[in-house]
Amino acid sequence: MAQHAERTPQRTHHFTFNTDGQPHPLENTLVAVTVVLGVISVVTAGFHFLHAVSSWTGLAGILTGGYGQFISATTAERFVLVIALGMAALGFYLGIAHGGLY
Repeated sequence: MAQHAERTPQRTHHFTFNTDGQPHPLENTLVAVTVVLGVISVVTAGFHFLHAVSSWTGLAGILTGGYGQFISATTAERFVLVIALGMAALGFYLGIAHGGLY
């Protein structure tokens, strides 16, 4: 008796936020903006004379990340948003501690 070998589709391992197969341009844009703002906020928080940049980018990152969490559709988006939100919040808090928004 001949056995039938079932072929499984090849799964490509590439990084994507759209794990449900649907495009999410707004959500992906918010993820990217939050990551950029979080990185800028954390990097500039290391310099006390850049407290205004750190505070404002951190605040913008917190707001964009919060809205991104509100409308996110996949777990991958939420995962990156939480990390970026943490970076933005850390930069915001350190910027406030070094001198505030102005």
